[in-house]
Amino acid sequence: MKTSNVLVLTLVLLYTNASTEWSTHTVCKEDNLEINYKSCDVQQDFSFSIDRCSDITTHTFNIRAAMVLSNSYVSAGIKQGGILTYSDTLCKPGLSKLIFCGKKKGEHLYYEGPVTLGIKEIPQGDYTVSAKLTNEDHVTVACADFTVKNYLDY
Repeated sequence: MKTSNVLVLTLVLLYTNASTEWSTHTVCKEDNLEINYKSCDVQQDFSFSIDRCSDITTHTFNIRAAMVLSNSYVSAGIKQGGILTYSDTLCKPGLSKLIFCGKKKGEHLYYEGPVTLGIKEIPQGDYTVSAKLTNEDHVTVACADFTVKNYLDY
């Protein structure tokens, strides 16, 4: 019995270490709008969701996000390019837009509440949006590729 338990545990650990990508997670899904994401950092996954997809086009919408930091995190910015371009400094000395600014490696981050991005319209069609959160040393704290399927009629 003990040998079989050790064998199962060993296989689970080997399989986990052999995996090179995270599974796809759903951010939100409605009739004409679906957003999914996959972490692009093989060592760091995170959870992220939006209460209702349609709220994204309002000025402010509610999210839930959680992760355990794998890198030191003193200040950060987010930048996304491509179809949508958005860049913002989230944390730096004297400016803390998020409650987890200043957290350190190994600490758990959790945020539930409103976010304001100022997105007025999500482009229609199927496309991928890449986003990266970095610290002050430009080390990636979290990154993800978001798949958007938008068939909303504005």
